[in-house]
Amino acid sequence: MKVVSYLKTVPAGNRNLQKPELLRQFVNGVNAAGDIGILHDQNNLIDCDVGMIQGWVYDKTTTEHLRLRKTIIKTQKLTGKHSATADANLFLYHDKTNPHGYLRYSFNGVFPTTGEYCDSEIDPTRWTQISQDTGIKLEPYKLTGGHIVLMLQRNGGWSMGGLNVETWALKTIANIRRYTDRHIIIRSHPGDRFAKNYLKTLHANLKGQPSISISKIGTPYEQDMLNAWAVVNHNSSAAVGPIINGYHCFLTDPRNSQCSEVSNTDFKHIEKPLEYDRERWLQRISMMHWKFSELTNGSCWRHMRQFIS
Repeated sequence: MKVVSYLKTVPAGNRNLQKPELLRQFVNGVNAAGDIGILHDQNNLIDCDVGMIQGWVYDKTTTEHLRLRKTIIKTQKLTGKHSATADANLFLYHDKTNPHGYLRYSFNGVFPTTGEYCDSEIDPTRWTQISQDTGIKLEPYKLTGGHIVLMLQRNGGWSMGGLNVETWALKTIANIRRYTDRHIIIRSHPGDRFAKNYLKTLHANLKGQPSISISKIGTPYEQDMLNAWAVVNHNSSAAVGPIINGYHCFLTDPRNSQCSEVSNTDFKHIEKPLEYDRERWLQRISMMHWKFSELTNGSCWRHMRQFIS
């Protein structure tokens, strides 16, 4: 089997050394497992069984690296082959330095409905290992708490599917208010450089509504979550940390979330949320996470190649 890692799918000017390094180590692992791995540093495509890229595509593919990603994905699909990608570590909330290089790997997509995350066969020891490496422990569900944290996603990011984050926030708050008058804290995505602008608009639209506040940009996650009752999110990885820490979670787009099996979806349960088997969920999402040393020695590829039809 031939796998090509495309270095040019990393954005120009990138300063995150893990992005090109994961592409290098992925093909090293392919070779270690006895297959053919090629590291490619040009914009042309090479015929292969799997085209490995960093990241995914947006609706607006205006830059060279995004156009290349889109071409690779389209070409692989048209020829009956596969694309693979590395996406953000769902456990990154705990330690953003990510010392072990854990990332999330999948074939042909980045949503549960479109991607193959190779997580249908569970080895419980993977979660045990990740827990030991990261220091993350599953905490009991909170029995007390006051406010609700509305966790916004990047405005215009691919996970929002074109839905404007301001529109989502206003509609979601209106739905929450049908069932509770708990205080709501609106927390912007920490990496959204446009947050300052749309938070001003949200503040103006919500002026006069009681028990709603907007968290200052840069406020630590732990501060907003202190004595919280629940979190509300659309479909992103932002919900992972709160769920592990024992907070109740409500999703508005569970279909496209990796947290759907451990989250509420109906705000009528906001005062008495349903509880779920989070241990089994952690074991499942651990199957899609691999650290750099496991890329290099071929462990990641040996596992993933079993899921190529």
